[in-house]
Amino acid sequence: MTVFSGSHKGREGNTLIMVEEFLKGAEEAGAETENIFLIEKRIGYCKGKFECWLKTPGSCTIRDDMDDLLPRFVSSDIAVFACPVYFDNIPAVMKNFIDRLTPVLIPHFEEDEMGEYRHAKRYEKLPKLAVISNAGLPGQTNFEVESLFFKRLARTFHTELVAEIYRGEGEIFRGKNNIMLKPLLGKYKKTLRCAGRELVENQTLSEKTIRELEKPIVPESLYIKFGNEEWNRLCEENKVD
Repeated sequence: MTVFSGSHKGREGNTLIMVEEFLKGAEEAGAETENIFLIEKRIGYCKGKFECWLKTPGSCTIRDDMDDLLPRFVSSDIAVFACPVYFDNIPAVMKNFIDRLTPVLIPHFEEDEMGEYRHAKRYEKLPKLAVISNAGLPGQTNFEVESLFFKRLARTFHTELVAEIYRGEGEIFRGKNNIMLKPLLGKYKKTLRCAGRELVENQTLSEKTIRELEKPIVPESLYIKFGNEEWNRLCEENKVD
C-alpha cells in the first residue's frame, strides 16, 4: 500500500495525522506501507504535448522524480491519495501529480460498460484507489466535488475506488493535547486504524466503520464557536483589522 500525500504542509498537515493512524491499522493486517510526501519531490507540470504517448510511450519526457514515482504507483496494490480540501477540491500539489500519471494510459479511445468513452489502459492491472482527506469546515458536503473527482479518476484508470475517508472539522486535530478533546480524538483514531485493517483484509470498508468515520467529533455549533474565537485571537495577535 502506497500513500501519496498531497498536502502543501507536508509532514505538518492535519491529513498526516489521519494517514498515520490508518497505516498503523494496515500494517497490523500485514500490509507493507509507504507514505510519500509529494511536496518534497521534484515534479514538473505536465506540458500537455502527449509525448508520453507518441515519443516515449509509457514514459514522460520530463526528467524529474516522476521517473521513480510512476512505477511505484503502478506496482502498488492500493494507492491512497491523501490531501486536504482547498476551495472545494484537491490542492495543486496533488493535481499536478495526478496529471503526470498520464503515461499509464494509451491514446486510443474505447467505450466503457456505461457507454461512455475513455482512453485505453497500458497496463493489465493498476492499483485500487483510496482517498483520505480533511477539511477545515465541518460537514461531509465539503467533499462532494473531491469524491466525484476520485470516482471519475478510478473509472479513467480502469480500476476501483475502494475507500473514501473524509473528515470535516480538520482543525480539531490541533487540539490533540486538550484534556477534553483527547478521548474524542482517541476514539476517532481507533476507527481509522480499524479502517486500515479492514481495507487490507477485505479490500473495502464495512458500513459500520464508514458510519463511525463520518460522525462529527464534536457538535458542529461548538466547533464553529471555538474556531471563530481562535481566528479572533490570531487576528488580534497579528494585528489584522
